[in-house]
Amino acid sequence: MSGIIGKKIGMTSLFNEEGKNIPCTVIQAGPCSVLQVRTLEVDGYAAVQLGFDDKSEKNVGKALAGHFKKAGSAPKAKLVEFHDGFTDVKVGEEVKVDLFIEGEYVDVTGTSKGKGFQGVVKRHGFGGVMQATHGQHNRLRAPGSIGAGSDPSRVFKGMRMAGRMGGKQVTVQNLQVLKVDQEQNLLVVKGAVPGAKNSYVIIRKWN
Repeated sequence: MSGIIGKKIGMTSLFNEEGKNIPCTVIQAGPCSVLQVRTLEVDGYAAVQLGFDDKSEKNVGKALAGHFKKAGSAPKAKLVEFHDGFTDVKVGEEVKVDLFIEGEYVDVTGTSKGKGFQGVVKRHGFGGVMQATHGQHNRLRAPGSIGAGSDPSRVFKGMRMAGRMGGKQVTVQNLQVLKVDQEQNLLVVKGAVPGAKNSYVIIRKWN
């Protein structure tokens, strides 16, 4: 599986040949620098490390600075390894958006928007107590009972309760590539992509 690192620009819509309005996401895909090629003999596994989005040298530690210098690349903000997808790539080369073809399907991984601490109604879709009669007070969005009393005298793991929502890695599979703009390194995929605007995403394709 090969792929590329990108940055979510935002959402828009395109009209297809039938005149149907299709929602889509615009991603700045690359160019990514090849920073390291891992091999079975040296590293124990085969992979290619890509770097995306330039970063200020003063914000890079000495270890990473040496890593970038060895690859002949400027410091990068996002590093990702891709396994078993690239063939015949060398350190210092660039992977660009022309890796993708219009009409093919890709998987996009990103970090979902963080929504903070939320209750069970918003986080899990609970209905709440619903009624405001019979002495109810501030109970409309309450979770209700979370377990029995004396037996088992504990709350089972996995119980759906209030807690922090969002901010997790999410992968959306089988998004169709609608347009590839090689001049501006833009990739337009059908549907929504996890994450906020200007957040990093990883686009993978099946070889």
